[in-house]
Amino acid sequence: MFDKLESALRYQQEALNLRAERQKVLANNIANADTPNFKARDFDFRAELDRVMQQGRSAGEGGLSLSRTSSRHIAAEGPRVSSVDDLLYRVPDQPSLDGNTVDMNRERAAFADNSVRYQADVTFVSRRIQGMKKAMQPE
Repeated sequence: MFDKLESALRYQQEALNLRAERQKVLANNIANADTPNFKARDFDFRAELDRVMQQGRSAGEGGLSLSRTSSRHIAAEGPRVSSVDDLLYRVPDQPSLDGNTVDMNRERAAFADNSVRYQADVTFVSRRIQGMKKAMQPE
């Protein structure tokens, strides 16, 4: 039963994990917009999602982590920090004199786009779960 539920939601789960990871990468780029010699990074979301779906996550990769609100809660098992295999350097349109390659307009647009897609994925997953709950409840 649970393996069927997991397989039904696995694609969205992996997409959400990668969206969260991409949000961290983009936020890191924005935070270092004024750091000399900082090189903006990103990853190919589609390629990474395909890789995770085909190969699964390797050791050391995770996703969203759980937080405990009480010391009596059982600690979550599993890897703690997610990572992406191929973080790529962004090619700047107009590099700055200090070597920084962050283009704030591009970063803001990518950040907003990723946020909207993350929210859409969350909405899709919650509706899917609601549909499954309706299907399992007796009439």
